[in-house]
Amino acid sequence: MKKIGILTSGGDAPGMNAAIRAVVRTAYTYGIETVGIMRGFEGLIEDDMKLLTREDVGDIIQNGGTVLKTARSERFKSFFGQDKAIENLNKHGIDALVVCGGDGSFRGAADLSKKGIAVMCIPCTIDNDQGYTDYTIGFDTAVNTVLDAVSKIRDTASAHDRTTVVEVMGRECGDIALYAGVTGGADYIFIPEVPVDTGAVITKILEGVERNKNHSIIIKAEGVDISTEKLCDIISQGTGQEVRSVVLAYLQRGGSPSAKDRMLASLIGSRTVELIDADSGSRAIGLSGNEIIDIDIDEAVATKRQVDLELLSLIDNLSK
Repeated sequence: MKKIGILTSGGDAPGMNAAIRAVVRTAYTYGIETVGIMRGFEGLIEDDMKLLTREDVGDIIQNGGTVLKTARSERFKSFFGQDKAIENLNKHGIDALVVCGGDGSFRGAADLSKKGIAVMCIPCTIDNDQGYTDYTIGFDTAVNTVLDAVSKIRDTASAHDRTTVVEVMGRECGDIALYAGVTGGADYIFIPEVPVDTGAVITKILEGVERNKNHSIIIKAEGVDISTEKLCDIISQGTGQEVRSVVLAYLQRGGSPSAKDRMLASLIGSRTVELIDADSGSRAIGLSGNEIIDIDIDEAVATKRQVDLELLSLIDNLSK
């Protein structure tokens, strides 16, 4: 009987539990045992593991966070940490490791793969910053969380005739800001991939004032090269309006995963086990169009996300 291990690493993302459930229950169908590794690579180093049954993953598909917990592990970046992790995998007779996480987690998985461990990577990150897949698990839920917040912020911004800058997550990838900007009716967005132009946002707000529009919603990704506080000051000075900021922070990581994220996690989790059963080696699984795909892990890590400039133009046109 084959035995696989599964861990969740890095920042948590809604849908991680759905992915764990899909892996465990599909593995059971194939006669494969699943070992849950607690707290990511840190738990792998510390040999913190337990056997997962079908019952263990019952009633978790709707929950945010991760039942396996998660952590960042500096020790795993060392040769000692990786060798200890491999020692524990061999100790428990684990034939393949499933890693659920983002770019940093994939890099750790690639290191293990180079040392002869079969590793399968499931993209779980709200940032949607992995270029090889159309969407990552957790992204859709995070965008919907931002939309809910923006709707509430718009109510009070309208009541007080003020501009509000909403800071969302995204250190290097602006997809949360971009998608929330289009669907939330933002007047302007700032993303890390595009240079900051404070003059453009001031012009946009003043053009709105000429049309008797006395409130605006600006969405800014956290990785933009200007602080939210400074941006608010510049906009206030340039427009003469009261400007407030709202930082959504970790609110975006929580909550019950959307139907889209649950579906994506279920499809990718199931496909992951199929690949393990077929002795496919190490792969990164993702989505391209309507197809679940798998590619080499190093290729997945090397594929950078490209910003959709058409969506930027769309926001500009729709906010006029």
